Amino acid sequence: MKKRRAHQLEQIMTLREVARYLGLHVMTVYKLTREGRVPAAKIGGQWRFKRDVLDEWLETQMHQHTT
Repeated sequence: MKKRRAHQLEQIMTLREVARYLGLHVMTVYKLTREGRVPAAKIGGQWRFKRDVLDEWLETQMHQHTT
């Protein structure tokens, strides 16, 4: 049970972690998130992202721009 919980926590990312993950500036990710262009949830006044949702979103974005 502890491993599963730890894995779930690893999947929840902060704005800074997402910026690092995507290779973008923090303010760019913040702006895109506020505009609803990046999937996220605002919890307690802070943006949170799920890694698997981001990966799916990125795949979709990449396929849209190559066809």
